Amino acid sequence: MVDVQLLGPAQIRDLAEQLDLQPTKKLGQNFVHDHGTVRRIVATAEVTPGEHAVEVGPGLGSLTLALLEAGARVTAIEIDPRLAEQLPLTVAERAPGAELRVVESDALKVDAVEGEPVALVANLPYNVSVPVLLHLLERVPSLRRGVVMVQREVGERIAAGPGSKIYGAPSVKAAWYGQWRTAGLVGRKVFWPVPNVDSILVEFRAHDEPLGDDALRRRLFELVDAAFGQRRKMLRQALAPSFGGSAQEASAALERVGLEPTARGEQLSADDFLRLARDPS
Repeated sequence: MVDVQLLGPAQIRDLAEQLDLQPTKKLGQNFVHDHGTVRRIVATAEVTPGEHAVEVGPGLGSLTLALLEAGARVTAIEIDPRLAEQLPLTVAERAPGAELRVVESDALKVDAVEGEPVALVANLPYNVSVPVLLHLLERVPSLRRGVVMVQREVGERIAAGPGSKIYGAPSVKAAWYGQWRTAGLVGRKVFWPVPNVDSILVEFRAHDEPLGDDALRRRLFELVDAAFGQRRKMLRQALAPSFGGSAQEASAALERVGLEPTARGEQLSADDFLRLARDPS
């Protein structure tokens, strides 16, 4: 195991001052400075020595160092060029000998991650957390599990089940990739600067086998977007555009898979949407 010195509040501020860095809301920059929090995230993700983990938005390196402390090999995706340049220097100083690769890129533009990482562990930027999460799960099929820290409302929505007001398109789309659950709140004071929203950990486990091919995924996501784009409409109306503009065709498809045309999107489980997406019509 690598001997690692984690970052605390003083080191975070020193690094930010050194880089003349003013955290921006645009990039969702709130840096974790609490040792217990980053170790908790890594432990929840069950990262083991030698595993390859991918991290999005490593920032100044707090969570990166905790992953390296656990013996992981880390690929870190960072959009801010100053932070991408500094991170290897921080790791060389505080975790000499650790395996780190930094990719300077917008995570939404990453098409693949070399080395087939098995775990996604990240403090995701709140303003783009769901798009980034879904994009990486699509583009990096080797991911088998992970833990992400996101805004509380977003995390609860991702892990929500049918029948609740917060259940929606993110819930069903995430379920395509695996099973999700919330794994505990994170206090605001562990961040610098302190955010004005609460945070939560969300854990996922990939399905043992893919639910289908990319064409089925696109069809499923199309139906989900239609169903939740007009939540108050009955499915026979909301889904009409996905069935040639015909509410009658939508009704027939729903009935073929055992669903009520008068139901609404929030009443359907992920499995229900999957059955409908598989309908040959």
